[in-house]
Amino acid sequence: MGISEANHQLHVFFFPFMAYGHMIPTIDIARLFAARYVKVTIILTPLDASIFSKTIDRDRSSGYNIHIQIFQFPAIEAGLPEGIENVDALTSPEMIPNFFKAINMLQEPLEQLLQEHQPDFIVADMFLHLVTEAAAKFGIPRFIFHGTNFFSECVQKSLKCYKPYEGITSDSETFVVPGLPDKIEMTRLQLSDDFKVESEFNTKLMDQMRDAELKSYGFLVNSFYELEPAYAEHYKNVMGRRAWHIGPVSLRNRETMDKVQRGKKASIDEQYVLNWLDTKEPKSVLYICFGSGSRVGRAQLLEIAMGLEDSGFSFVWVVRTLKNEEEERFLPEGFEERMEGKGLIIRDWAPQVLILDHPAVGGFMTHCGWNSILECVTAGVPMITWPLFAEQFHNENLVTQVLKIGIRVGAEQWNSWIETKDAAVKKEKIGNVVTQLMGDREEAEEMRTRVKELSEMARRAVEEGGSSYADLTALIEELKTYRKPST
Repeated sequence: MGISEANHQLHVFFFPFMAYGHMIPTIDIARLFAARYVKVTIILTPLDASIFSKTIDRDRSSGYNIHIQIFQFPAIEAGLPEGIENVDALTSPEMIPNFFKAINMLQEPLEQLLQEHQPDFIVADMFLHLVTEAAAKFGIPRFIFHGTNFFSECVQKSLKCYKPYEGITSDSETFVVPGLPDKIEMTRLQLSDDFKVESEFNTKLMDQMRDAELKSYGFLVNSFYELEPAYAEHYKNVMGRRAWHIGPVSLRNRETMDKVQRGKKASIDEQYVLNWLDTKEPKSVLYICFGSGSRVGRAQLLEIAMGLEDSGFSFVWVVRTLKNEEEERFLPEGFEERMEGKGLIIRDWAPQVLILDHPAVGGFMTHCGWNSILECVTAGVPMITWPLFAEQFHNENLVTQVLKIGIRVGAEQWNSWIETKDAAVKKEKIGNVVTQLMGDREEAEEMRTRVKELSEMARRAVEEGGSSYADLTALIEELKTYRKPST
């Protein structure tokens, strides 16, 4: 190795999918690499860059070599309304194909960027299959970031291979997912449309993603070994995937300001929320949030409100309504007045990590997005699981069937879009599970003990000597010694 090679600082590109649930952990991973003295460039649209720039500027002022490269998003050229740069702005499922059309139009500017900067590696979201072809032109290896865990990937692969849902007499009949370390039960209602409906767009996208996966260098996983050891082994040894567990990446945010500015600007003053929580007893408050992408309709919001009121427990509730609706129109008459001091409603965006870490929070009603589950585990808080779409029913099974740190609310059907208009779960069921989790019951206490142990494991995993710290170290060392194939 020559002197210039020895002094070469590893340069890694990061290209997140334009959705907050994907961008937030990708930014955290990029910052983890930068903190290990890797040069980092993050590719973002102008809107997304404006949201994350303060965090990146703070890292740069700390001496890290981390930068944002802005790409214009070709919304109009792809047939989308002007100004759309993020999945959050889509108003109907019919817009999704055009959104991916716009993404694929980024291949040429990406290739120009790769040619100009010649990064050593590129980490890109699973949905950005265009990156594999672009990177291959310059001999640049590509890592895939799935944004989920080992467990859900193992379940998905088993479902594809064995098709245990075929031959089931009804959509609500349970079947066992074969070939896994645990007995995992599902119903056909909980399966995504990939297994039930033929769609030319979905089929083509899945084929392109699978092809990109086969050509990739490996996978970065936002998880830690102690959380799902059997599935980390299954993923690597049975499925044959090269993968590195480097999470929970949310723990990169140690300072209050990092927790506050993680994602969009909170729609409430964080100090007001903390002061409000300070007035509550330890573990007495239920936090309710269905993620950055989900939208809950008026009928279901009404049932949640009535269930919360009937339970009598304090709560912090993040409300995101369907597009063009106002939630005040369907909260029960006088609800907010009656809940004064008992419940706090936050509209649109909340500093979630900050809230979960507060000692007053004793439970989390969640849509089972992986970021939320991992942040909840890290905070040592048990869950009420309410999956909606994506891989969230798999995540619910991990929480309730494997880890046993959560209670199902009873949501039964996978949704094909981020909006839910029907009241799938009634107030009586909601009130019962809230009481079950938040009350002084033996089952709930056992969950608290288990999740507290996992929380301590999570924090140890990212410290020097921990499993995730070691995996990231091994990966960076491997990247430093990697040699591009001679052409």
